[in-house]
Amino acid sequence: MNPTDEQAAAADAFHSGDHLALQAGAGTGKTTTLALLAHATTRRGRYLAYNRAIAQDARTRFPDTVQCKTAHALAYAAVGRRYTRRLNAPRRPAWQTGQALGITKHLHLGERQVTQKALSNATLRTVARFCHTGDETITPHHVPPLRGLEDPDLHAQLAAHIVPFARKAWTDLQHPDDGAVRFDHDHYLKIWALTRPRIDADFLLLDEAQDTNPVVEQIFLNQRDHTQLVMVGDSAQAIYHWRGAKDIMTGFDGTHLTLSQSFRFGPDLAAEANRWLRLADAPIRLTGTPAVPTELGPVTRPDAVLCRTNMGAMAHVMTLMATGHQVALAGGGDSLQALALAARDLKDGHRTHHPELLLFPSWGDLQDYAAHDPAGRDLQPLVNLVDTHGPDAILTALAHLTPEQHAQVTVSTAHKAKGREWPRVLIADDFARPNDSTTDEQTSTTRPPDPIDDAEARLAYVAVTRTRQRLDLGGLSWIHHHPDGSPPV
Repeated sequence: MNPTDEQAAAADAFHSGDHLALQAGAGTGKTTTLALLAHATTRRGRYLAYNRAIAQDARTRFPDTVQCKTAHALAYAAVGRRYTRRLNAPRRPAWQTGQALGITKHLHLGERQVTQKALSNATLRTVARFCHTGDETITPHHVPPLRGLEDPDLHAQLAAHIVPFARKAWTDLQHPDDGAVRFDHDHYLKIWALTRPRIDADFLLLDEAQDTNPVVEQIFLNQRDHTQLVMVGDSAQAIYHWRGAKDIMTGFDGTHLTLSQSFRFGPDLAAEANRWLRLADAPIRLTGTPAVPTELGPVTRPDAVLCRTNMGAMAHVMTLMATGHQVALAGGGDSLQALALAARDLKDGHRTHHPELLLFPSWGDLQDYAAHDPAGRDLQPLVNLVDTHGPDAILTALAHLTPEQHAQVTVSTAHKAKGREWPRVLIADDFARPNDSTTDEQTSTTRPPDPIDDAEARLAYVAVTRTRQRLDLGGLSWIHHHPDGSPPV
């Protein structure tokens, strides 16, 4: 291939030995660029992939001098293999594990009763959250917030109760042969990270650096003194902060370069992407490829419908099924099935073990929380969906999903669509729209619309850049009428 000027600049920086952060916009060929760098040197390298599928694909594109693996694969080779016996242990309910750790009583906090099962679940989630951090020990800030216990004082009381059990669980996980807590892959990754491992390589490539797990960040940055670090990603696609991911690119001490020529779409779509990049205050703007005639306009038969929320995705699945379409749901329906089952339990008068809903004694209690408590507003779409269709209809629809390769249309959240592309894309109508401008009748002054949240702008950027041929802005078309939405002349 003939490298672009930007790719040539990246190659020059790489060959000079600089630590390098490469901002690569949507469709700009970041993996192709990394392979170009690797093929032009005889040095030995490691490529840290975001997941196993990416690692497998990279092995076909990189030279034999570069090992392509996930951080988990490196950790397994170093320490994880010692825990093979525990990795294959049968699953057991969280409450049984909690009982083995000594959690045998309920806890009353404010007006809520936290059951033994809920405490056990929270303890295991505390350990999981700790494993995703670069921290040395489990502390109260690793204890997850529980619905209905948002008050800081109540959460502090919960954390004081949970932390000793979580530390006991972590001690249990150190034993290679047997223990009460089910051992999983994040556990050996954390155990490896705590040894401050040294990765033997002349250069280390980190993909998807804008959404790096803090424990992987720690492992990667600790190699700085003995190997060249190269990270690639798109800060404008940093959309997983809510689950602990970090964008480690913007503050990285090294040479910063960009890839802005998108080979996925044409100039018209690049202009739409740049609208959202500007709103997100992103460090990059895109240029489309004129030979790729991507259009913006109505799409009646989309290949993919992209939604803001899981509940929005489920509503579209049911609408499309009702009109006879064969529908796939990106990522599968397991998480939605768990919520529907939890809703059915609550409607039947039973408590649920779902971590989002376990503190609610009844469906009515959840309805009230979603309608009147500011902390519960994001649950309102779930309540509306269940109240409209019923949990059994949702479960029936999930059971009739079609595999993507055989589906007529794929429904996805924007989060699950990251890294993917389709010919024709429709944006669903559940994306956040700022409040419109209002006029004060007494003073006749007009208050401008609410500003656009930068996190929502990043998510919109991801959504609009998934298409190759035609994009229907749909639920994001309001941007054309927002005062902040017009791109500068």
